[in-house]
Amino acid sequence: MIRSKIMAGAAVALSAALLAGCGSTKDSGGGAKAAGGSGKVGVDLPLLTSPFWQSYNAYVPTMAKQLGVKTMPTVNSNSDPTQQITDINNLLNQDVKGLVVAPLDSAAIVAGLNQAGRKGVPVVAVDVAPDKGKVAMVVRANNVAYGEKACTYLGDKIKSGKVVQIQGDLASVNGRDRSQAFNDCMKKKYPQVKVLEIPAEWKAEKAASGLDTVLNGNPDVKGIYMQAGGVYLAPTLQALRSKGMLHTAGGPKHIAIVSNDGIPQEFDAIRKGEIDATVSQPADAYAKWGLYYIKAAMEGKTFQPGKTDHDSEIVKLPNGLLEDQLPAPLVTKENVDDKALWGNTVGK
Repeated sequence: MIRSKIMAGAAVALSAALLAGCGSTKDSGGGAKAAGGSGKVGVDLPLLTSPFWQSYNAYVPTMAKQLGVKTMPTVNSNSDPTQQITDINNLLNQDVKGLVVAPLDSAAIVAGLNQAGRKGVPVVAVDVAPDKGKVAMVVRANNVAYGEKACTYLGDKIKSGKVVQIQGDLASVNGRDRSQAFNDCMKKKYPQVKVLEIPAEWKAEKAASGLDTVLNGNPDVKGIYMQAGGVYLAPTLQALRSKGMLHTAGGPKHIAIVSNDGIPQEFDAIRKGEIDATVSQPADAYAKWGLYYIKAAMEGKTFQPGKTDHDSEIVKLPNGLLEDQLPAPLVTKENVDDKALWGNTVGK
């Protein structure tokens, strides 16, 4: 069971933010009230096969209680963009007054956003930004920074040779941002590093088969970048172990590995020396601020670009949407036991 004291002082900070606001999280006071801040909120999950999304799912009721948001039971779209649109429609038919959605496909989600718009129901997008359409806020970490942090860490470690990038779904802006940032950084800063790509679409089986093929043809790989540790960690470690290529960090045969997510399993792998680092994607903050912004939207509040009162920045995306870019720290053996990391609070 997740502690009720997730994120020290969260309840106090949230109460203050809702009453007064600070920086760019202060509302403008404009806009019609969609539901007077009341009514049921539907929360749609992209999948539940990843420990990251399992953790996010567990944080939702905790944060909803702190904020005074009434949520429906969460819905799992099971990695199917078409099912996600159906799920959104089903939630709308249950008379929800707000939606928090983690889009599977940045383009396909527009159909669901349009459905909500026709019913006057505000939407907050979590983790993935839509290509177009209307949302009150996108709650997301800077995914370009994910790719750049992974690139810099691996590049500084290996200097030259081959690295494998196990990509996410390129239909998602997250997969595109991480891949492009990683590749651009490598070309600019580490021209002696060759990047081998595996388009795994956030699916463990594709990561497993793709990595097996790459390692068969490239036994001299020096590094691996996993864009989603929640689904790629287990198959990656298994593939290396089965080939006798899983060696402890610090040894001459170790393959440097950087991940994204910040789940407890990645932290354990860092402690064991199986992987080197991960970028901690804030599952707790996604739930917290996703629900905060949907409550604000239901009250008719709007926001502006700029620094926030919670160590992030709201930016305007090229498509005109606002995105609250939450911090996502790099976790290594030096800070893996930091109690402030959400991955160290799960189950405690």
